[in-house]
Amino acid sequence: MATTRNSPKLQEAAATRRHGIQRGLRQMRAELKSIFSPDADPLEDFLPMGSFGILVMAMIGPAGEAGAESFDFVLCTPEWFSANTSGEFTIGRHYLFVRDFDYARLKEFVQDYCTSCGEERSWALLAEKLSRLGKWEFEDYQS
Repeated sequence: MATTRNSPKLQEAAATRRHGIQRGLRQMRAELKSIFSPDADPLEDFLPMGSFGILVMAMIGPAGEAGAESFDFVLCTPEWFSANTSGEFTIGRHYLFVRDFDYARLKEFVQDYCTSCGEERSWALLAEKLSRLGKWEFEDYQS
């Protein structure tokens, strides 16, 4: 059976190259290293007036290790989403909806999401789970 270019097996091999030798029996967890927005810099000082939508980049990597990869999502209010989408259907992947902006709660939410992904034997398996929150920078990576 041929391996497709976007297969989980190839993604895992690419992640293994970036994060060292596959850890065998050792399990790893994901950890939020930093969070920022190119639309609201610094993010911790962002004070939106009314509805808003901003790109947020969560830098997440293996817990206790150096290095992180970007998982990007649009943080927005439902009102902003409604006003900024058109058409009968909209795919809502990589959108996170909030009623109000709270930097501390956002960081806590993303770290809790990392924790909820549990432990895996490789970074690629964790990144696959994390990519449900935000678009993984290597999501469509082809080696």
